[in-house]
Amino acid sequence: MRTFKVLSALLSYPTEALIAASPEFVTVLDAEKLVPAASRGAVDLLIKEIGSGEVYDLQERYGLLFDRSKTLALHLFEHVHGESRDRGQAMVDLKAMYENAGLVIAASELPDYVPLFLEFLSTQPVAEARGLLGQTVHILAALAERLDRRGSSYKTIFDALVAIAAEVPRREIVEELLKAPDTDPMDLVVLDAAWEEEEVRFGPGTQGQGACGHEDLIAKLRHARRAVNPSSSPLQ
Repeated sequence: MRTFKVLSALLSYPTEALIAASPEFVTVLDAEKLVPAASRGAVDLLIKEIGSGEVYDLQERYGLLFDRSKTLALHLFEHVHGESRDRGQAMVDLKAMYENAGLVIAASELPDYVPLFLEFLSTQPVAEARGLLGQTVHILAALAERLDRRGSSYKTIFDALVAIAAEVPRREIVEELLKAPDTDPMDLVVLDAAWEEEEVRFGPGTQGQGACGHEDLIAKLRHARRAVNPSSSPLQ
């Protein structure tokens, strides 16, 4: 479904090419009707915003949102595994799932990048794509809420993805994801400290053996990061 390609493009770093292509996005969404009517108006407004925007202003806005806050990171496993070694194996498994479906990504690309994940979904049958999207639905719902707090129109993309997904987000899991504090994108000292993490290894030997099946993806995306006191966490 090309709808996923459109949503992927809208979440990508703004360029002149993206601005030029934006009028085609509405045509695709109209033809496929995958985005529910309740979400279409807001998605169309974002498309218009991008299509009529000045590229440097759009890039600055995008960078302040997604490049300066870990809680708005466009990497799925950042919200599940943080920088633990579990994330490395999860990356290997997700990349293998892509390759098994015929999608080969560059060595420099992280497979859990949301626009790349949506690009992969665009190659799958719609029922399968909605099922896989449902496995990320709690992360997507949490991102929508964080963007709503900042008054960002990018929220509408995540609302649309949640509406398309085959699973409804459970509130307790979303709340667990929302516990991580938001950082001020203009406070460079705090940002430097937040991004100062231990090295993460992506590749064989990180932990366990990569199974790379859909059930394995479910296990990795179903739960939020555990609370500080695991015995009190509703996500055990």
